[in-house]
Amino acid sequence: MELSDVRAQIDEIDGQLLDLFVQRMNLARDVAASKVDTGKAVFDPVRERSKLAAIAAQSPDGLQNQSIALFSLLMSMNKAEQLRIINGAKEQAQSKKMRASYRALEDAFPTIATVCCQGVEGAYSQQAACKLFDVPDITFSPTFEGVFEAVEAGTCQFGVLPIENSTAGSVNAVYDLLSRHHFSIVRSVRLKIDHNLLAKPGARLENIREVVSHSQALNQSRAFLNNLGVKTTVCENTARAAELVASSERTDLAALSSFSCASLYGLIPLARNVQDSDNNYTRFVVIARDPAIYPGANRSSIQLTLTSEPGALYRVLERIYALNIDLVKLESRPVPGSDFEFMFYFDLSCAATSPAFATLLDSLDDLCDSFTYFGSYTEVL
Repeated sequence: MELSDVRAQIDEIDGQLLDLFVQRMNLARDVAASKVDTGKAVFDPVRERSKLAAIAAQSPDGLQNQSIALFSLLMSMNKAEQLRIINGAKEQAQSKKMRASYRALEDAFPTIATVCCQGVEGAYSQQAACKLFDVPDITFSPTFEGVFEAVEAGTCQFGVLPIENSTAGSVNAVYDLLSRHHFSIVRSVRLKIDHNLLAKPGARLENIREVVSHSQALNQSRAFLNNLGVKTTVCENTARAAELVASSERTDLAALSSFSCASLYGLIPLARNVQDSDNNYTRFVVIARDPAIYPGANRSSIQLTLTSEPGALYRVLERIYALNIDLVKLESRPVPGSDFEFMFYFDLSCAATSPAFATLLDSLDDLCDSFTYFGSYTEVL
């Protein structure tokens, strides 16, 4: 048989498959209506296992796994459609809350704003704020909690905080505070982090006996510090470390900090870019008390709590895949104070105005114990 003839048969079969797929998806509305009337859950594990077992039994040898994968995906898409219909009709639907946060096209992200950062002048959070806003009026808090409290009280419009580092992972404390305060992420930026050894004028590298900095900066420069053979001391952040060295009379004390802190605090660099990896980036987010999705938002952050049961995470990933949404971050951590429950952070690359993303927001109920939508935003590079 000629290849053109084979392809013609494939096209004919594909047409039949498409017609049947559309019929199957259209039945989701009837199934959803029945489940609303009877109070049944969308996810019926007994029915699903039975269905997949029957598919496996009917499949010829060599095609069982492919058949199971195909029908699992079909069922996932059908469940997502049922949940979209059921949840989309509710007043408190996640998609409706999201759409209520849309800003008009002419309402661009502000370039001038009052901003609170954790740390002191010269901190990486301050550098991130200056990259995110053209003219930020910046105040500082010594703690993450203090930044949230400042935004909560209306002392400033926005907060800028680190949320993820390329080597250390997510900053769980910031995620926990986002959930507790019900704040939203409205912008983000990725900042390259370079650690520099700063000391008072007249100090010499071979005479340094103690280095002070944030714990992450110390960990990220471990090889350099081990080779130097010095004592390390943890403080609140890298800029505060530079401030401490500047206020000290010691010439055997140095700080790991940003290069900009050298001129800011009258210090000299004894060594540049001492971090173990040159690929060291931290993502900072802009937090706001009220939800706001500015034009062009194409990245979204959510948090799910899943029980440790077979297939729990797979079903979430399957749903995301079925909607053709790009997953750009997945990280997990145990739920504090619980046994065998895990919290998952997802970052998704998808236009906030996409119908697929609205469907996802309304179709996660059957997959998780709890769900938090942190917001949709643009990431500045």
